[in-house]
Amino acid sequence: VQLQASGGGLVQPGGSLRLSCAASGVIFSINAMGWYRQAPGKQRELVASITSGGSTNYADSVKGRFTISRDNAKNTVYLQMNSLKPEDTAVYYCNAAIKSTAWSRTWGIYWGQGTLVTVSS
Repeated sequence: VQLQASGGGLVQPGGSLRLSCAASGVIFSINAMGWYRQAPGKQRELVASITSGGSTNYADSVKGRFTISRDNAKNTVYLQMNSLKPEDTAVYYCNAAIKSTAWSRTWGIYWGQGTLVTVSS
């Protein structure tokens, strides 16, 4: 199983970006999916998560500005980021809890490679 993240880049303050993360490989079921970020010199932190049923959770710092969504048919999770601020600058990582077979007893946790988001004028 692999997660491939894309969509990062350089954007001015107040701008928008949309991140995508597609899971591929031998996949039977995907449970929760999420986005984390890590700024230079800081610990990785949860940005947003979404369950298989569509329930979402956001860090307080991004509530009202970021929206997480998923397309279960495409095994893909998205992060729409609006009203971006310089403090949103970080490497963004996606992750997902995945079972590769119907008889898997546990969910494997997989991470994407990270995509850099830079918010600067």
